[in-house]
Amino acid sequence: MPNEAPAAIETDVLVVGAGPAGLTASYLLTKAGVATTVIEADPVYVGGISRTASYRGFLFDIGGHRFFSKSREVVDLWHELLPDDIIERRRMSRIYYGGKFYSYPLKAFEALTNLGIVESGLCVLSYGWRRVFPYQNPSNLHQWVANNFGERLFRIFFKTYTEKVWGMACDDISADWAAQRIKGLDLVSAVMNALKKAIAPKRPKSADGKVIKTLIDSFEYPRRGPGMMWEAAATKTRAAGGIIEMDCRLSRLAFDAGTGRWTIEGKGGDGAVKRWSARHVISSAPVTELMATIDPPPASLAAATGLGYRDFLTVALVIDHPDLFPDNWIYIHEPDVTVGRIQNFRSWSPEMVPDEKLACIGLEYFCFEGDDLWTMPDADLIALAKRELGQIGLVGADHVLDGTVVRQKKAYPVYDAEYAERMAAIRADLSANCPGLHLVGRNGMHKYNNQDHSMMTAMLTARNIIAGKDLYDVWHVNEDAEYHEAGTRGEEA
Repeated sequence: MPNEAPAAIETDVLVVGAGPAGLTASYLLTKAGVATTVIEADPVYVGGISRTASYRGFLFDIGGHRFFSKSREVVDLWHELLPDDIIERRRMSRIYYGGKFYSYPLKAFEALTNLGIVESGLCVLSYGWRRVFPYQNPSNLHQWVANNFGERLFRIFFKTYTEKVWGMACDDISADWAAQRIKGLDLVSAVMNALKKAIAPKRPKSADGKVIKTLIDSFEYPRRGPGMMWEAAATKTRAAGGIIEMDCRLSRLAFDAGTGRWTIEGKGGDGAVKRWSARHVISSAPVTELMATIDPPPASLAAATGLGYRDFLTVALVIDHPDLFPDNWIYIHEPDVTVGRIQNFRSWSPEMVPDEKLACIGLEYFCFEGDDLWTMPDADLIALAKRELGQIGLVGADHVLDGTVVRQKKAYPVYDAEYAERMAAIRADLSANCPGLHLVGRNGMHKYNNQDHSMMTAMLTARNIIAGKDLYDVWHVNEDAEYHEAGTRGEEA
């Protein structure tokens, strides 16, 4: 009959999403002999936000992905997947504010010179005031940052950029975001380290004798962009017997308590429906999308519907000029322009730009799907990017030869005042009523994980499935981590 549902294909594990978390899980499971199927909505790319996009031979990193992790096992897995194609790159980032560039991490004398003696003195006084009179029980990002850096530094180096990224006031962003992303980055230690670096060859120590962890000065990177890593993971998944269905979006999940198995339906771009039966489902899909597919609707569906996401787009420009700046990227704290960050793709890898006489840079704009920026025609976005490049003073519009636009939905899970309560309700509901459903990755857990943390959640989930019991609680990953770009590569087991 034409409307008859297709027969379900049996598999041990069904993975939703072929991003870093999903493909880490599929690679490790198939390597262990576990029958695994992956479904991915994108018809072309694996890697999710960590994919590598291309345009006329130019390669683009969507968001910028430094391959740095303090987890030894994550670093080892990267080298297992790409044993011959990882290169070492110098880390360099700066902040653009008030018409001047500030090195990041901080260089004390440069910052003093750029800000001027008066402003620098006011920043120090502001920092001291908040140390003596802090916000009690800080609940939002403004209060958390002000307690740790002072009000003036908050306004100069946090407020404008953060509000560009999130599209909301810092007073409306949960303190959890700041605590997760910049925990352990101490202003006094950073300044002291900058001062001591020139005279002390050894890493500085705090009063209790512990080494003060400094920000990384190099990182690893696949020579043709991060997508190279995930294309390798997909290839090795298939070689081990795993199946990856591209252009297939999850449309229905139903659990049968009698058999202890899930029925999963996915719909292709052509409208065709495929069905699978699996004991375990690993989802890296956005929580809102996942919950909408569960049949019958879960009690916490309303909580999932209320979760927010921030989207962004990259305007990549080809320029008839040698590289404009040596940085991997520049954070644009200037309030007079819309652009939030500018990448230099050759600084990630020389192979990203095919012509050494040309430069290729990416201007990143943070937006919400459907807003004026998101829906702006590509030609208008390219014109905006060219205009803002000149406004910042990097290069005139007449040097831009070509451009393209890459849009990325649901790039960042929003940490608003209600997100923690909503996620608690969802986790309790799924734990009680959805055995064998595992959430992993950034969007899968609605948690602002880095790539390595997303991989770690998948690694531990795969171990739990292989062992047949919950050995690890993946929700603890990145709970107590220090600043994500501090420390030594692979130092932690």
